Amino acid sequence: MFSLLMISVFVVSVGVASLSVFWWGFVWACVVMFVVSLEMWFSPFGLVSCWSDFLVVDNFSFSLVSLTILISSLSTLASVRDIGKGGNKSKSFVFVVLVLTMVLIFSFSVGSLLIFYVLFEFSLIPILLIILGWGYQPERLQAGKYMMLYTVSASLPLLVLIVLVLGEEGSVFWGLGCGEFSHGWLVSICASLAFLVKLPIYGFHLWLPKAHVEAPVAGSMILAGVLLKLGGYGLIRFFYMLSLFGSLSISVVFCLGLGGGVVASMVCFVQSDVKALVAYSSVGHMSLVLGGVYSNTDWGWLGCLIMMVAHGLCSSGMFFLASETYKGYHTRSLYLIKGGLVVVPGVALCWFLMCAINMAAPPSLNLWGELMLGISVLSYSSIFAFFTGVMTFLSGLYSWYVYSFTQHGQCPFWVRGSVMLEEFICYVMCFMLVVPLWGVSVFLMSFC
Repeated sequence: MFSLLMISVFVVSVGVASLSVFWWGFVWACVVMFVVSLEMWFSPFGLVSCWSDFLVVDNFSFSLVSLTILISSLSTLASVRDIGKGGNKSKSFVFVVLVLTMVLIFSFSVGSLLIFYVLFEFSLIPILLIILGWGYQPERLQAGKYMMLYTVSASLPLLVLIVLVLGEEGSVFWGLGCGEFSHGWLVSICASLAFLVKLPIYGFHLWLPKAHVEAPVAGSMILAGVLLKLGGYGLIRFFYMLSLFGSLSISVVFCLGLGGGVVASMVCFVQSDVKALVAYSSVGHMSLVLGGVYSNTDWGWLGCLIMMVAHGLCSSGMFFLASETYKGYHTRSLYLIKGGLVVVPGVALCWFLMCAINMAAPPSLNLWGELMLGISVLSYSSIFAFFTGVMTFLSGLYSWYVYSFTQHGQCPFWVRGSVMLEEFICYVMCFMLVVPLWGVSVFLMSFC
């Protein structure tokens, strides 16, 4: 089953090497791979956990692999008009996205701690190339420097932990000898910093808004849709090894995560850049994932998976719409983007759908994730559950704030009229993002 997915990746690489089908071949091959992965997911036999010395295939890894394939294909489709359909620059762009896709697929699938760390770090190189090579402003150099400084420096304690595990246990595979690591809570906290920065939690988040603002649409979609999920996936895989449960340190992490999520949600209201606002909303939503992981409950971990998939689809759609809005208004300022319902009513509909999903309106997948995460955090502490409720309320408030600011009011005089191609692409993108968000939710409701 999983070998079929890897063969499909190889077929994609061969298609990219061909001069005639390198662009649309990559897009449609990714779509086919996503459909095949869904067929295996909803097969009558179900998806069983398969562990080996090299590969790990379970619900967590397979869901995130499917998310990676979908987001990569949609980000490439969204970049057709920006990068161009021919020339060496467009070929280089598709090649970098392909390499990043393959690295992420293997990151969610390997069974070795050491190989996971190598892929975890290597994933920074393609996204850095996308930001530096196809970014919009000269400030992209500073954004790339911030991203590398935060993520690489925070990952060094994790490498030390893996080396210590290899020396003590003699194995660096998930299922072979890697039990609880007993070198104190301080070492565990330092080792988990790599994932806390990658999520990120408030306080380690300064690189994220800068990277999103300077990245092209494909970079923002992959960064928000998939790369941030490496942090949550790593926390889940390393949870029992880090031996944090039952100690004072877990309460500290809860305070940093959920309390920081409330602060990040409040910061959304003072943002003037629409991409920065969506980036800060990602900090708030991923803080809920952190609470679900450290609640150490089945509902919490399932809620983490649902929230990561839902947030990956929703945030990618919002960054795409922010990019399309920028092309028409030539600005990302919320104070200048007005009258979207008059200029591009089709895009306004897509904005409404994405904002509704972002505030967890039923029957979206976000609602399921927030309910499960709220219950799991409540089982740990009612105080932290209060933080979760405040974040949920604020997410609905700033989602309404974004929609009302951008779609109502008087349209600026310099904005051009509606373009049918832009509306058509927005319809296609939102259809491919909304259908999984609501379709999977309806599928889950059938079992309740």
